[in-house]
Amino acid sequence: MSRIGKLPIAIPSGVTITVDDSDITVTGSKGTLKQFTMPEISVKQEADNLIISRINDMPKVRAKHGLMRALINNMVIGVSQGFTKKLEINGVGYRVAAQGTDLKLNLGFSHDVIYKMPAGVTATIDQNTITVSGISKQQVGQVAAEIRALKKPEPYKGKGIKYEGERIIRKSGKSGKDK
Repeated sequence: MSRIGKLPIAIPSGVTITVDDSDITVTGSKGTLKQFTMPEISVKQEADNLIISRINDMPKVRAKHGLMRALINNMVIGVSQGFTKKLEINGVGYRVAAQGTDLKLNLGFSHDVIYKMPAGVTATIDQNTITVSGISKQQVGQVAAEIRALKKPEPYKGKGIKYEGERIIRKSGKSGKDK
């Protein structure tokens, strides 16, 4: 039995789950998320818990068991609490500003970079920190990764966009000279 798949999902108050033949819809105070169900996985609601089980023990079905449980659990957490990721911008002259719903980034290029925020994800700016938030964990992570990819941190001075708490391994520079 899958260690993750066998765990029940506790449904917090204010969250409603609708299980159809092909879809699962989770509605909460922050919004609504929908996920298709895999044909070999069954989802049952018992009282204030959600039980995910599989039909047989084929290797492909076992692999999908834990995945389906994790996706549904992320949906429940997203509509009740939401997800956030923080990015830090380091470097002389590197700035970020909000331009409507989009981000205007000055990253040392000859032009400003405009990043268009997708629907369902918001970004707030506090000096050189960008906080990406939304109800879908997948979408928040994807947007944060795309913003980071605009200017990855470089190993010599550490300039660029990095996740909060990310450790940049530094190099010493020319001919191994220590500074």
